[in-house]
Amino acid sequence: MACMKNFDSLLELSPEKARELGHTLVEHLLDYQARLASLPVVKVESTAELRRAIWEDLPAHGSDPLAVLERIEKSVLSSTNHETHPRFFAFVPGPSYLVGAYADFLRTGYNIFAGSWLEGSGPAMVELVTLDWIRKLAGYPETAGGIFLSGGSLANLSALVTARDALLKPEEFSRAVVYGSDQTHSSLLRAIRILGWQKNQFRRLESDAAFRVRPEEVRRAIREDRAAGLAPFCVIANAGTTNTGAIDPMAELADVCAEEKVWLHADGAYGAGALFCARGRELLRGIERADSFTLDPHKWLFQPFDCALLMVRNRATLRHAFHVREDEAEYLQDARAGEEEVNLWDYSPELTRPFRALKLWMSLKVFGADAFAAALERTFYLAEYAEKQIRMRSNWEITSIAQMAVVTFRYILQGHPDGSAESARRIDALNRAIAARMQEQGLALVLTTELRGQTVLRLCTINPRTTEEDIAETVEALDEQARKESSVESTQRREQPTRELTGDQ
Repeated sequence: MACMKNFDSLLELSPEKARELGHTLVEHLLDYQARLASLPVVKVESTAELRRAIWEDLPAHGSDPLAVLERIEKSVLSSTNHETHPRFFAFVPGPSYLVGAYADFLRTGYNIFAGSWLEGSGPAMVELVTLDWIRKLAGYPETAGGIFLSGGSLANLSALVTARDALLKPEEFSRAVVYGSDQTHSSLLRAIRILGWQKNQFRRLESDAAFRVRPEEVRRAIREDRAAGLAPFCVIANAGTTNTGAIDPMAELADVCAEEKVWLHADGAYGAGALFCARGRELLRGIERADSFTLDPHKWLFQPFDCALLMVRNRATLRHAFHVREDEAEYLQDARAGEEEVNLWDYSPELTRPFRALKLWMSLKVFGADAFAAALERTFYLAEYAEKQIRMRSNWEITSIAQMAVVTFRYILQGHPDGSAESARRIDALNRAIAARMQEQGLALVLTTELRGQTVLRLCTINPRTTEEDIAETVEALDEQARKESSVESTQRREQPTRELTGDQ
């Protein structure tokens, strides 16, 4: 032949270059961890700037991998949130650690398929034992089981599918009703839409002053809907709301659900991680009576994205919802599991599944459950410390007390609120402006949410790296921005009549 190519090496690095790249990546991550606290929490570039830096034609020929890594560091990683930053207080942070990252590197390097016993019996056993640890912490019976999934959205969707298929006949699907409070997470509302249901098939109930659903209102709504010919089948309990950390009264809801013969699902996407400490288990008392719950270890259990799970009291209901008979998937016949074996794809909407459990299992093996418990206790304290710091300053109002490592608050103008719509508008705008200035400053990321129609600021302190100094500096910066913004607002208000008289709009 005129030309022979070594096809085996087309997509391979030489051993020397592979080691060099691997060592460089590890050193980069260690350096990143060391300087993390000194970086701006978030840096957002414009679309135009990022197009100039990244946009290009498909390369026909390769480049030196170290040069590619350098470009990633310079142009990509320089414009991103730092979820692991000790002053990242927005949303629900993902404060992961390197052991979890190394576990991900290992499982992707092996390219492990964690769907069938035939293709990954060891990984399946690790997933099963990790789920069993969580089962025991939650107080679930031995009949319980679960599955690791990508995130809370897919876990909550899977929970609704499991509940639906356990309790409803297909002809009842169009009359199905799900119940939850005005604090129910949007992932569940999205799940309802994905399942083909209408908005009115979610009964949104007003929460109480502590942002918890009222069990008696749930019972009343179920009975009203059943009398109207509808098919109530699932109640959503919040095991730590994203907005305020509120926990619904799960034991009372379990009583209602048992009486009315409906499914109780606890959305613990971030909050159920607290099961790993004694304080959290006490706060979540009653979760052991739920028919299912979700938990995202990539939140309060400090794992890299993506890592979530769904746990059900009866694993047979999970298999009933997702198992595909072999005669509907002929090419899977040879992977049929034996009596003592488990094909995890039978318990999941995913056929192709990565080995997500490895990072949590490896982290717990390396550090131990006691270290996780101490880290969780630490983050509870940080929110309480933040609340104390805010209360020490004038013109600040706590809108929900520190609970489950979340506290909300807002800045109010002197003499306000006075109950008027104009006063409410001004305070809402002021707090949005404070959050915007904080984002621009880069010291800490503190964003707003809405409670009872009010715009409030929110701190979620689930990162054990965070120090008291980080909290104090953040509160000081918030107060400084608040005073600046309120001064600007007052000046604009005084000038408003002049602008109206001169026609300067």
